[in-house]
Amino acid sequence: MYQGRFNLKEKQLNKIAQDKISFWQQLPFSLRILLENALRNDLLAAEETIEKFSNWRQGNYGLINYCPSRVLMQDLTGVPALVDLAAMRDASQSLGADPQKINPLCRVDLVADHSVTVNHFGSSDAYIKNTTDEIKDNQQRYAFLKWAQGAFDGVRIVPPGKGICHQVNLEYLATVVETKDDWVYPDTLVGLDSHTTMINGLAVLGWGVGGIEAEAAMLGQPIRMVLPKVVGVELKGNIQEGVTATDVVLALTQFLRGMNVVGCFVEFYGQGLKDMDLATRATIANMAPEFGATCAFFPADEKTLEYLQLSGRSQEHINLVEAYLKDADLFYDLSNQVTFTQQVIFDLDAVVSCVAGPLRPEQMLPVSELKNIVQLPNAKRDVLSDASVVIAAITSCTNTSNPSVLIAAGLVAQKARARGLTVPDWVKTSMAPGSRVVMQYLSELGLDQDLASLGFHLVGYGCTTCIGNSGPLEDWVAEAITKQDLKVSAVLSGNRNFEGRVHPQTQMNYLASPPLVVIYALAGTTVIDISRDPIAYTKDQQPIFLKDLWPTQAEINHAMQSVRQEMFLESYQDILDGTEAWDEILTSEGHSYHWDESSTYIQMPPFLQQVSQNVEPMQDVVNAHVLAYLGDSVTTDHISPAGHIPHLSAAGLYLTSKGVDQSAFNSYGSRRGNAEVMVRGTLANIRLQNKLVAATGGLTRHIPTGEEMSIYDAAMRYQKDQTPLVIIAGESYGVGSSRDWAAKGVMLLGVKVVIAKSFERIHRTNLIGMGVLPCVFKGQAPELNGSEQITVSGIASMSEPNTDLVLSIAGYEQQYVIQACLQTDAELSYYKHGGILPYVLRQQI
Repeated sequence: MYQGRFNLKEKQLNKIAQDKISFWQQLPFSLRILLENALRNDLLAAEETIEKFSNWRQGNYGLINYCPSRVLMQDLTGVPALVDLAAMRDASQSLGADPQKINPLCRVDLVADHSVTVNHFGSSDAYIKNTTDEIKDNQQRYAFLKWAQGAFDGVRIVPPGKGICHQVNLEYLATVVETKDDWVYPDTLVGLDSHTTMINGLAVLGWGVGGIEAEAAMLGQPIRMVLPKVVGVELKGNIQEGVTATDVVLALTQFLRGMNVVGCFVEFYGQGLKDMDLATRATIANMAPEFGATCAFFPADEKTLEYLQLSGRSQEHINLVEAYLKDADLFYDLSNQVTFTQQVIFDLDAVVSCVAGPLRPEQMLPVSELKNIVQLPNAKRDVLSDASVVIAAITSCTNTSNPSVLIAAGLVAQKARARGLTVPDWVKTSMAPGSRVVMQYLSELGLDQDLASLGFHLVGYGCTTCIGNSGPLEDWVAEAITKQDLKVSAVLSGNRNFEGRVHPQTQMNYLASPPLVVIYALAGTTVIDISRDPIAYTKDQQPIFLKDLWPTQAEINHAMQSVRQEMFLESYQDILDGTEAWDEILTSEGHSYHWDESSTYIQMPPFLQQVSQNVEPMQDVVNAHVLAYLGDSVTTDHISPAGHIPHLSAAGLYLTSKGVDQSAFNSYGSRRGNAEVMVRGTLANIRLQNKLVAATGGLTRHIPTGEEMSIYDAAMRYQKDQTPLVIIAGESYGVGSSRDWAAKGVMLLGVKVVIAKSFERIHRTNLIGMGVLPCVFKGQAPELNGSEQITVSGIASMSEPNTDLVLSIAGYEQQYVIQACLQTDAELSYYKHGGILPYVLRQQI
């Protein structure tokens, strides 16, 4: 037990809690952390803040300020965020302010983990080759990151090849309890990646935001938020033999997506927590974006302390964590009686072995049903055909936090190797762990060689296939798919499988546990009931079934004893040190960035070049045309792809015009520091279905002429004619990654308003952050074909959040009511200023 005393400021805060907050122990643990945060950052408003949290129990969801103690970035989102900060310094100087005021006021960690691509696989040198390619292909981006680390206070860069940001956060960056300026308080954060919620498994409150919102938080702007509904999920029973943590999370994703927890906090409790290890909690928490919740919080308990010990945190710090959390009533036990907005029960006993797909993470299927779901009569087992598995990837932050599923995958490979089994030659296999610790325990057990025998060689430490960095298929496979018009599959241990995300040639993408990835790789097809059918055949044609390959829980538990503290200590002792290739990257110095006009990766963003001191009045949108008319569940991958840049796309043609060879296009994600590429890639996903045209892809119809063309070309023509644009969409618009370029690109195309049936949380705030107005239909929605001219009235006079506006259509008498989705006074202010960044800039003057 920690023997010291908490400081006077913390005693003062605890005194307020004891005197005023009689309901503290009835609050969900996640809200206790929010309340502590709000009080600590504004003690003068203590009475008002306490009243709001008290009223929350009666269903009154008031507004509060939230000030995260740190910000977490990955490089695909972090580079454009830091590019914005660099541009803000230039804009600040042009407005006569001190550019060095543009500087993070909290700790910022960026982990370069999203740029490694699986160009090389199936060999022992794949990791070295992919890492070499990564640094070579991203010299300009990484030089910029090295400049940013020197130019901005409090920015730390974790170089490539060290792990996935969420895993590094879990194993090293997170403190659970922070100490600063005579305060002791809960560790909290926001991250520029949706799956920041993974850290909720360690009892750290954090969630994903858009880069634009995170930039404002870094510069001292509190996140103004509505107190959320909190859905309590009681976990009952235990995970059954043969069922993995991945199966649990896929079942939970389907269950909670059906409960409509979008925008809610989810908090777990119950007897089922007692035997659930922390890695499994992190696996579940990681998937909060997939079931739509803001976060998926596991309160601290003995498992939290055990994990801090295992991962190498100091004993002194662990003592502090335990003492503070218990003193502040932030330590969970089964006797806690918490009030939730809603309570549901999830039975762990009922979970079975499953996958999710082929298009969305919530499409959970028991493995026994997959064969019947995929109706492809030409599918065959022994040749490349429909339903063949052409990608089998152990990848992503979700499962590579969890030794139990990775060891299970190794044990499956061990049993397959012992029987002489091999993977069909059309299957591209890869393994990209989230932590270097993984290869230590797999190597000690000899399982790395078993996995390698099936082609699952280490390809890199980063987010690969799950983000679309799956790399090319073998030429003969790619050619056969195209020539025969095959509908083929990918199986990956990731968290997302949206259309066009994993690989442009895989139409069916299934999420599965790492051991199931190995099983389906051996089978070579998804038209199989692995619970009954033979997985493969030995050389003498003896059938091998799942029961012959699947390890028992006892075998897994025994192998897991190899995971030890010294592995974590060794892996993280040089976490900030780069390779020789990283160290050789040259960069500029100074407080201002020296923009290189010839760079095709890093350019000054156009939306910060014309910011004036004065705020322009808001204006109604008059006689706008529809740029895109979209359906339900349009993802941020549809709006702003992260993967392959097609040669003949608008972005590809631009790069070619700049002298970039097609082999050096890299990915949309890697090019996010260049607005010229990204605006051309907006709404350019090959699977995007725009109702204005029959074909899929980034196409639209230019309404005045009737011509079909790329969305980018049409938008530029509309801009030349000074015609405002709108987007019409269905339910859950913007579901998926916290991708700020899905808002930036839309703004640069000239879109003024997006009208949808509903929005996903992060994308809605990103649109506001870029000065694009999100609106929802109220009551009757008009029957549109997309050729109409649309006017939105009432914008110019908006004076409060959630204002009703009028939508009218040229030539029609009937008018329709839509609501501006500005939920707080801060969001209204951001919109009035044309976005968060102009707002923050003007505060500096």
